[in-house]
Amino acid sequence: MATARRMSAPIHGRAIAVLAIFAGLAGLLTLDAVHEGVGRILAAATPIVTSHPVLGPALFVLLAALSAMLAFLSGAIVVPAAVCAWGRPAAAGLLWLGWWLGGVVTYVLGRGLRAPAIRMLARAPALGKHLPRLPVELDWPMVLLMQLALPSEVPGYICGMMRVRFVVYASALALAEFPYAVGAVLAGDSIVQGRATWLLALGAAAAFAMALAYRLLHRALRRSP
Repeated sequence: MATARRMSAPIHGRAIAVLAIFAGLAGLLTLDAVHEGVGRILAAATPIVTSHPVLGPALFVLLAALSAMLAFLSGAIVVPAAVCAWGRPAAAGLLWLGWWLGGVVTYVLGRGLRAPAIRMLARAPALGKHLPRLPVELDWPMVLLMQLALPSEVPGYICGMMRVRFVVYASALALAEFPYAVGAVLAGDSIVQGRATWLLALGAAAAFAMALAYRLLHRALRRSP
């Protein structure tokens, strides 16, 4: 019972945090002054972005990759500008590519770590609470659940340290990041269009998906030998 309570805390905490952020943004969008201010910022930023057809997308992909590697950095803040500059499909593709590349880098870093560094990282809260419960060998479904349920920077380090085959990790990463990239772009487009209700619905869907994925991961870990 105590273990179940410890597992439920991050489920509820992350889901509530995501829902609160989206609700806050939706609330701000209902204010005309905020919506008009966002519109002015995007109107000023879009020509700057589109005037650099190579550098602009490259910087956006780099920022997305860094956001996948560092928990405190998020590339979502520039998604509305990307939507205005390149449209939803291109913005989603670039965001997905950046997140995928960032995940690959964390995998490579995790695979290259030596034993002392592994022991040090294992004591970090983000990694240490997950490593002891993982099976010796991670299969594709387990890696996919980890990608869907855990903070973006965690699975790459874990899979690298545990020597998961690259094709297994990379393919699971590619599939898991796709719905999140689409959702982030739809949320960015909602900000651009001032659709507060749609933004709140996307936040609720994201929070539910994260909580469901974490529960499924928890069940898979309990069933693993």
